[in-house]
Amino acid sequence: MADKPIRSDKATAVAELTENFRNAPATLLTEYRGLTVKQLTELRRTLGKTTYTVAKNTLAKRAATDAGIEGLDKLFTGPTALAFVSGDPVEAAKSLREFAKANPLLVIKGGVFEGKAITAAEVAKIADLESRDVLLAKLAGAMKANLSKAAALFQAPLSQAVRTVAALQDKREKEDAAA
Repeated sequence: MADKPIRSDKATAVAELTENFRNAPATLLTEYRGLTVKQLTELRRTLGKTTYTVAKNTLAKRAATDAGIEGLDKLFTGPTALAFVSGDPVEAAKSLREFAKANPLLVIKGGVFEGKAITAAEVAKIADLESRDVLLAKLAGAMKANLSKAAALFQAPLSQAVRTVAALQDKREKEDAAA
């Protein structure tokens, strides 16, 4: 891309988009052609902490390049909106997918995940993952179960030793009584 000088208002917009690309753990690109203002407002509400911004393709392309992200150029066609995720990328991808099911005019084009360009199919795979909180809860449950098993294993030799000592003591008492 040729580095043409841009006006200060556009430079400000590019700087803001560049900062968003750098700071977001994920950015999802969508085409919103045909959606009403009411539907876009509803989408923004369902995305929660995620910032959903309509951007000019040339400015968004330059911002992505400035942020060091490659491979998005082909996605900047048609009306493009960027969802800069500030929370859980899985939740944002799920929210976008659910909204797109209810509003087929919203098209998920692809995005950026941890600095790498991803396709729409990869966004769908991310949406299929369980949320971070669910995964952490499963991990905690698995760890707790393993700790319980470990405690039982460590306790077994102790209880066996106590039973052996008790049996020896009973045997000695019987021998002492017989003598």
